[in-house]
Amino acid sequence: MSSTTMVLNQAQIQRSPRHTATIYLKEAKYEFLKNLRLRMYTASVLSFPIMFYVLFGLVLNAKEAINGTHVPTYLIATYGTFGVMGASLFGTAAGLASDRGLGWLQVKRASPMPPFAYFAAKVITSMIFSAVIVVALFTLGIALGGVRMPAVEFATLLGTLVAGSLPFSAMGLALGYFTGPNSAPATINLIYLPMSFCSGLWVPFMFLPKVVRQIALVLPPYHLSQLALGIVGAGRHESASTHWEVLLAFTMICLGVARIGFQRDQGKMYG
Repeated sequence: MSSTTMVLNQAQIQRSPRHTATIYLKEAKYEFLKNLRLRMYTASVLSFPIMFYVLFGLVLNAKEAINGTHVPTYLIATYGTFGVMGASLFGTAAGLASDRGLGWLQVKRASPMPPFAYFAAKVITSMIFSAVIVVALFTLGIALGGVRMPAVEFATLLGTLVAGSLPFSAMGLALGYFTGPNSAPATINLIYLPMSFCSGLWVPFMFLPKVVRQIALVLPPYHLSQLALGIVGAGRHESASTHWEVLLAFTMICLGVARIGFQRDQGKMYG
């Protein structure tokens, strides 16, 4: 076992940065294509936020306003957050749990591939799908909802939501190490859907019951949605740095939990 590890380490040392970057890009490419071909993933991740946006933002409330902000514009921020959560959690947690169950991680570990290329590919793929969701919502808003937003503002919104996928990707990695292939989707939904409601993604924050509003303050989707709402002029005028600090802390906690799961699996594999 030690000789194998030595060979892998030597291969990693001798690999050029360009070669390493190529491996990361190829791993991300094939991870993206794999998820794109999984109809259950693409259908659920892409269709749910778009379906909710069309129904509640374009059909039922297209001419309404929330705190002076046009509903179709307001809901791009909240359903954008909802879509980013779904793409990140299902893209990382479900995929990781499935790969662990099939023994695919052992194959990856035995290869000379950089150990973190696998995880980076899942995070990058989640970010790409997150960007697709936000662009789709914005396109629908412009075409059917009368949304008007300066290009700089939209770019800021897009960048914020895509960056906001990182905490949920970290959460997905943590869940993926502590759930099985069959239980992962159900576990994700048990966390993802209540968290979305309590964070004000389905019902505007000010309309939630008082006790739910108190719960929302400690939930990551609330902080990401408030950052997005602040960009479109509908936020609660809270400190953006506070929101980012909460998201960063949440990311670090989830990565710590994921590391514990990773080390546990390594112990079982090589112990």
